[in-house]
Amino acid sequence: MLKKDLLELCLLHLMVQGDQYGYELLRRLHDVFPDVQESAIYAILRQLCREGATERYQGETSGGPARKYYRLTRAGQERYAALLEAWRETRDAVSALGIE
Repeated sequence: MLKKDLLELCLLHLMVQGDQYGYELLRRLHDVFPDVQESAIYAILRQLCREGATERYQGETSGGPARKYYRLTRAGQERYAALLEAWRETRDAVSALGIE
């Protein structure tokens, strides 16, 4: 499983927990993957929207700029399940070689 797929899996995993706004997704991923560029994460989010795995909408404003929220669609839930299965297979294969 390549890093892009892993980042996509992580983004989808965060959205499984509920609607998220873009900056929060970015911050949470950056905490775990500090070397990943902001632009790469936003590019994956845009791709997920184009593919119909997520939907984007603007939340209510409270004095500041409107936040762009992302929600998982049924296609996104299916994509998440497929990536999660691929991750588990990769993890098990690597573990079988004794790499922990």
